[in-house]
Amino acid sequence: AGLFGLPRDVAVVAGTTDGCASFLATGAVAAGDGVTALGSSLTIKILSDRPIFAPRYGIYSHRLGDAWLAGGASNTGGKVLAQHFSLARIIELSAAIDPATETGLDYYPLGSPGERFPIADPALQPRLLPRPRSDADYLKAMLEGIAAVEALGYRRLAELGAPRLTSVRSVGGGAANAAWTAIRQRKLGVEFRAALSDEAAAGTARLALKGASEAGLL
Repeated sequence: AGLFGLPRDVAVVAGTTDGCASFLATGAVAAGDGVTALGSSLTIKILSDRPIFAPRYGIYSHRLGDAWLAGGASNTGGKVLAQHFSLARIIELSAAIDPATETGLDYYPLGSPGERFPIADPALQPRLLPRPRSDADYLKAMLEGIAAVEALGYRRLAELGAPRLTSVRSVGGGAANAAWTAIRQRKLGVEFRAALSDEAAAGTARLALKGASEAGLL
């Protein structure tokens, strides 16, 4: 308060990280609610009644009121796709993908060696072979691979004591890809719910509102 010239009785309501704020913005509020961020990397968080810390898997937790956000961030994600296709080409090829079928290719899409979560291995090698002749199949196999990493992440959290995943909300650029969403739904096998907002600022506002209410300021 002194540093910024604020009144001495100012109430500091809350602060958080951008990732936690993005989680709150989606409207996820119940244990077992998961949020997947499909940006340049793949980040997942699940609302848990207990903290999960497992550095050997790259898993960490943030306190959120009386609950915890447990999860991790993988090196796979949109930046790997961007190494092979432009955004316009991804949109074009995605329209030709049948998400109800499997390519049978077991990819682990990485842009370079090394993974943080759900496998913490700085030497883990990308797995992007064999390459199909069809660009659409190649993209589809990468989308399947990223979805498999996402599913493994949620399974790993459950194995370590987090609640079983009951629903997923998605944020980030990849959330708008209908084919990818259908592939992910098939891999995860849970309800996909629309995010109320994908703006971290909205989550910060929700947290501040809650804090102000609990402090009797509203």
